Amino acid sequence: MDHYDSQQTNDYMQPEEDWDRDLLLDPAWEKQQRKTFTAWCNSHLRKAGTQIENIEEDFRDGLKLMLLLEVISGERLAKPERGKMRVHKISNVNKALDFIASKGVKLVSIGAEEIVDGNVKMTLGMIWTIILRFAIQDISVEETSAKEGLLLWCQRKTAPYKNVNIQNFHISWKDGLGFCALIHRHRPELIDYGKLRKDDPLTNLNTAFDVAEKYLDIPKMLDAEDIVGTARPDEKAIMTYVSSFYHAFSGAQKLLEWIRRTIPWLENRAPENTMHAMQQKLEDFRDYRRLHKPPKVQEKCQLEINFNTLQTKLRLSNRPAFMPSEGRMVSDINNAWGCLEQAEKGYEEWLLNEIRRLERLDHLAEKFRQKASIHEAWTDGKEAMLRQKDYETATLSEIKALLKKHEAFESDLAAHQDRVEQIAAIAQELNELDYYDSPSVNARCQKICDQWDNLGALTQKRREALERTEKLLETIDQLYLEYAKRAAPFNNWMEGAMEDLQDTFIVHTIEEIQGLTTAHEQFKATLPDADKERLAILGIHNEVSKIVQTYHVNMAGTNPYTTITPQEINGKWDHVRQLVPRRDQALTEEHARQQHNERLRKQFAAQANVIGPWIQTKMEEIGRISIEMHGTLEDQLSHLRQYEKSIVNYKPKIDQLEGDHQLIQEALIFDNKHTNYTMEHIRVGWEQLLTTIARTINEVENQILTRDAKGISQEQMNEFRASFNHFDRDHSGTLGPEEFKACLISLGYDIGNDPQKKTGMMDTDDFRACLISMGYNMGEAEFARIMSIVDPNRLGVVTFQAFIDFMSRETADTDTADQVMASFKILAGDKNYITVDELRRELPPDQAEYCIARMAPYSGPDAVPGALDYMSFSTALYGESDL
Repeated sequence: MDHYDSQQTNDYMQPEEDWDRDLLLDPAWEKQQRKTFTAWCNSHLRKAGTQIENIEEDFRDGLKLMLLLEVISGERLAKPERGKMRVHKISNVNKALDFIASKGVKLVSIGAEEIVDGNVKMTLGMIWTIILRFAIQDISVEETSAKEGLLLWCQRKTAPYKNVNIQNFHISWKDGLGFCALIHRHRPELIDYGKLRKDDPLTNLNTAFDVAEKYLDIPKMLDAEDIVGTARPDEKAIMTYVSSFYHAFSGAQKLLEWIRRTIPWLENRAPENTMHAMQQKLEDFRDYRRLHKPPKVQEKCQLEINFNTLQTKLRLSNRPAFMPSEGRMVSDINNAWGCLEQAEKGYEEWLLNEIRRLERLDHLAEKFRQKASIHEAWTDGKEAMLRQKDYETATLSEIKALLKKHEAFESDLAAHQDRVEQIAAIAQELNELDYYDSPSVNARCQKICDQWDNLGALTQKRREALERTEKLLETIDQLYLEYAKRAAPFNNWMEGAMEDLQDTFIVHTIEEIQGLTTAHEQFKATLPDADKERLAILGIHNEVSKIVQTYHVNMAGTNPYTTITPQEINGKWDHVRQLVPRRDQALTEEHARQQHNERLRKQFAAQANVIGPWIQTKMEEIGRISIEMHGTLEDQLSHLRQYEKSIVNYKPKIDQLEGDHQLIQEALIFDNKHTNYTMEHIRVGWEQLLTTIARTINEVENQILTRDAKGISQEQMNEFRASFNHFDRDHSGTLGPEEFKACLISLGYDIGNDPQKKTGMMDTDDFRACLISMGYNMGEAEFARIMSIVDPNRLGVVTFQAFIDFMSRETADTDTADQVMASFKILAGDKNYITVDELRRELPPDQAEYCIARMAPYSGPDAVPGALDYMSFSTALYGESDL
């Protein structure tokens, strides 16, 4: 029998492959597959509340494709992309294809791009692959599966029916009797098989399709006309539709298989290691209770209803009762369902207990990891810190700082003791609760404990080293401090001594050099005591070196209290010893030089003390000659020339004194206690003497010329000189403003002296008043003119020569009418007339009133009211007309 069945199957498969090749390009198959595959997809998608209309368009974005796979597999796929771009669609289709591939299906020449592009052949091929995997592959009948199992199931079910011979999935189904036989075999009440005729395939096919859709919930996947009108119906379409009958009528077997698959899953109490895995188990169990079991409960109930209905109708029609195959009885289903309920009982409670246990373990493990991480982060670098020997090169202050820092670390270390104990306790509890990762926890805990013990040992060792180093450095520090206290003043003494010994002394007297010599001798007397102090200071430094060598102290630096080194002290001491004899020699040489300078001073002073008074005497004698009026001017000139000759003859003594002064300068002598005269004084006095005699002679010569030119008598000259000399109180040969004013008054000029204006000089107002009192009537312009004559250089003084010139003009000249008119014209601002206001403003009150009373009114063409005729007044004043 088996051999026969196998031979029949081989005979059947070979022509089927030939038909496939023949119809490869026939579009009839595409139409049948479109309708069948679309109906098959919708039969599952409607469980999710959706459907498709166009199989190649509606799967392009991958969303409904992923939903279809979730419905038929009962599994969840990755989260789909919701974007509208091509890349999002390709991503979704790839997720669906990856899921199909994960079920052991090889996808040949089917890519996501073709599905997204709406390739019909590729889309139908993909759906057929899904149908094979999820609707046909799991069919198993008498050790045959998939396509062969489905074919054998059809043959077994239709064997009792006449005119039905199922050998393949194409032409064997064209007359429709095969579909009707399958329905009648399982639901005889739905079809009256005896009335069907083999020669009426359209009626048979439509009857089967309509009954299946109405009563068996199998969608109409084929068109009767397409099957009848096609020489060879599409095999894939027929197989897809027939598989729906298998799944509809093999409910008992499928239910039993589902129960057999589910019971081991429910009885599996193997705990998971992670909370996530257990929560996934709980989620799967809840999906089982919410999604998977309710349909099975309904299916079981429907099976019982169908079985009872079938048995009743068979009994009423006097037909034998239906006897399911061994192991598929209703009692078998009930027994299997009872086992399922028993396995399910307590599964959820176990899951919740396991989750609570894992929550506790996860909490403890996380707590362990957190505390361990915190502790490890704290201990990171601590061993290296404790092992470092930074104290070997540290100063005392740094050692003290390191000790305080170490004390703080010890406090911190003690504070972390509780955390280490907590870590160990948590690790112990995880071991007791059988934590899956206990080995790694134990290893980490052991490492932390070992490191903790090591930190304690290193901490104690470092404290001992720090305290030992601190004690040594404190001793050294005391020696350093003592060294600094004694080295600093000693160094200052040596530096002062070197400065004094190297100081370039500048002395000018014997007494000064003797004082320096005495001080130097006193300094040399202190050298033995200084040497003892030097040796004591070096002894302190040697004590430090001894401690460093004995205890192997690694000194980080030099003495913090001073920068003075023993080498520096010895170097400066040697320098001081070398400078002492040099100082001796320098003082001796300077003493000899000062003796020579003293001789030069006395030599210069002897001559200067004679020449100085001689020059002063001659200056006084010349002054007396110029002031006194003995004889005529010619007698005075003769006398002065004799003085000039005697002065010139004194020049050799001045030259001799210059020679002595040259020697003093070369010897760098700057003072001379033996005389008050310096060479500069002598030179200035000599030059003044020569200048004075020459100026005096020149003044007398000018006076003679003035006298002769102006016709001034000798008596007038004597009077002028007497007045000038009298008021030249400082004997400077010039008169200041006040002196000049007093002199004019003494000569008969009435000049008003305002007591509030005694400033020591004659200002313009005073001088103008002086001139007016002498008979001059003038304004600002005329006064300025006269001052420019008397003091052309605006020096503020009047020389005797200028005084003589002025006085000679005053005595010799007579004012004319033109001069008076010129003066009035200036007062009138160049007008041909003058007003009363201008006269009163420019002249003293009495003179102004005098002029106003005597001036006739002006009658010219440019006259204004009150204009006065100063021209007729001036002519009448000087006798040219009567007023």
